[in-house]
Amino acid sequence: MNVAKSGYRVFSANSSAACTELAKKITEVDVKESVRGQTIFIIQTIPRDVNTAIMELLVMAYALKTSCAKNIIGVIPYFPYSKQCKMRKRGSIVCKLLASMLAKAGLTHIITMDLHQKEIQGFFSFPVDNLRASPFLIQYIQEEIPDYRNAIIVAKSPAAAKRAQSYAERLRLGLAVIHGEAQCSESDMADGRHSPPCVRNTTGHTGLELPLMMAKEKPPITVVGDVGGRIAIIVDDIIDDVGDFVAAAEILKERGAYKIYIMATHGLLSADAPRLIEESAIDEVVVTNTVPHEVQKLQCPKIKTVDVSMILAEAIRRIHNGESMAYLFRNITVDD
Repeated sequence: MNVAKSGYRVFSANSSAACTELAKKITEVDVKESVRGQTIFIIQTIPRDVNTAIMELLVMAYALKTSCAKNIIGVIPYFPYSKQCKMRKRGSIVCKLLASMLAKAGLTHIITMDLHQKEIQGFFSFPVDNLRASPFLIQYIQEEIPDYRNAIIVAKSPAAAKRAQSYAERLRLGLAVIHGEAQCSESDMADGRHSPPCVRNTTGHTGLELPLMMAKEKPPITVVGDVGGRIAIIVDDIIDDVGDFVAAAEILKERGAYKIYIMATHGLLSADAPRLIEESAIDEVVVTNTVPHEVQKLQCPKIKTVDVSMILAEAIRRIHNGESMAYLFRNITVDD
């Protein structure tokens, strides 16, 4: 448990050393005293054991609620289950369920970063501050990538084009889009159109005859935009299963890109991601410290980390002092 001055408390969950380290970067000093009438900030990063971290957060929030804390604010840099924010076939919308559980446990506010879909904020019955990591990643591009002016921002799918365009406009760079990848996009599975009720043979009335649904066929993989002789920078919000990124890197190499960078906010890097990155055409993967990935960095030196604790600390300070959060969103576009 960590504490800050001026009548509010900052707790770090015990799920991982990375969570404690992030909390220490925000505020230090140990304390054990009453939380009655206090504003409490709970910092919780999400390690590999996601469900344990969620239960940890729920139990801690409920304990603070029953101890008469005035406000309980969750600082969750990476919001888990954020990809499950739409109905896929007949599945549940897990992200909505988690939002309801956090409210029931006692949270009154959440600070997070780069939600997978901004509409997720509507799942909550209390305020959500969705901070952006793009200023930090853009700064990394400008300071750490030599000759970045010869770069081109790449969207690995049409769905990521808006985010890539936002980066390209702020860096004054060109834009390329990879189209025709083999994976099934979210839009294909989001609304249940691929799970109609089973058709039963009937002897009487056949019912309404619906038009036949034509199966979608993806075109061969193509790159819209010239990447020849350029540095290709692929931007996304999450990098988890790196298969798509590795395939995109190979295509870009074939099209003439001489260096390939991956920039993402949340580096989940699960399964064999470090090995696949090390063996791929990718030159560097840059992620923030919203998710613990120290082990992956030891396995793959291509993985680099950008620290975003500064903006989390400033968000906590502004909320406690009742100041506007608008400053933290300056020059941030709607599509970012």
